[in-house]
Amino acid sequence: MIEIKDKADCCGCTACASACPHNAITMQPDAMGFLYPVVDKGKCIECGLCEKVCAFNDHYDISANILAPDCYGSRHKDIAEVETSRSGAAFIALSDVVRKSGGIVYGAGYDGHFRVVHKRAVTREERNEFKGSKYVQSDLQGVFRQIRKDLQDGLTVLFSGTPCQTAGLASFIGKKLSMNLYLADIVCHGVPSPYVWRDYLEYIEKKHGCSVRCVNFRDKGKYGWHDHQQTFEFDNMSTGEGRSFSFLFYRHIIFRKSCGNCHFCNTRRPSDITLGDFWGWEKTDPDINKDDKGISLLLVNTGKGRQLLESAKHDLILLPARLEDCLQPNLQQPTRMHPARDKFERLYARKGFLCAMRRYGDIGWRYRLAKPFLGLLSSETKYRLKKLIYRI
Repeated sequence: MIEIKDKADCCGCTACASACPHNAITMQPDAMGFLYPVVDKGKCIECGLCEKVCAFNDHYDISANILAPDCYGSRHKDIAEVETSRSGAAFIALSDVVRKSGGIVYGAGYDGHFRVVHKRAVTREERNEFKGSKYVQSDLQGVFRQIRKDLQDGLTVLFSGTPCQTAGLASFIGKKLSMNLYLADIVCHGVPSPYVWRDYLEYIEKKHGCSVRCVNFRDKGKYGWHDHQQTFEFDNMSTGEGRSFSFLFYRHIIFRKSCGNCHFCNTRRPSDITLGDFWGWEKTDPDINKDDKGISLLLVNTGKGRQLLESAKHDLILLPARLEDCLQPNLQQPTRMHPARDKFERLYARKGFLCAMRRYGDIGWRYRLAKPFLGLLSSETKYRLKKLIYRI
């Protein structure tokens, strides 16, 4: 029987709940909206499948991995695809191979009012919802079992997600059914709270007096690929922007606890292909991204990954790169959690979003007091000042 004694040991991938033959496990949200397994002991037969399937550990399966990943900078040859994607649209080329052959593509989209969930796509239009980064942990409930059914029906499947999600799916599916399953993970910085995102949207809507109808977590069309600015379109056709959610994201204060304990922050990836922003592209080609429209990092980790890329390369500009030029921080170590992360959660649970934002975000007097001085101070002094002002 699976039992979560330390939240840092659970990534919320749903493999345990999906594997339970008696549906004894449900995924329940905590105060921040992160899902954790809860066992109905009346239904549990203590078969141990839930514990066996868990892949959030240092022993995840990399038996199919090549010795070292093939590294590329990549950009789709269709500039329209690049402009409407988060980085270089490598995922579009890869998913087109699967989709056009009659396969299924799974990725992060929206359900309801911009609640981030994993969805199943057959058509180009359905797949296009997966474009662009969603800086919220996605809900995977029911998805692993649907993928298993697709594979049992003889369909080819491409699943894209965080490395903890792909590791969990691979463990759940097992080797026997995995021949037609392609896994693509992202270089993940950490997954933010679903409830904080929900409340931030409500805050934005109250501020503008209108409902949001379109969200762009990182609007590179307006601000360029390097920036991290959210933009919103509202029902009354007006537009708005904000950095408050990004501010919390980069403080590492609204991440799931397991993000600070991630087992996949290395180049031994639990997927066939790894995708991300190619920071440091200048070392490989100083001209490819001069327009600041974005370029993808692409790590090919398995023979299946090589086969998929071979089928997609006619749509891609590929620049072979050295692995040492691709090692951004989260390919080397987990994100360091903010020291006040637990305090933020307790304050958020007790007094709500606005109170937590005024204490730890960029909308209160603490931030306004600190901001004019931060550019003049050393890193150590900045930390001491923030510690004093934010009482962390």
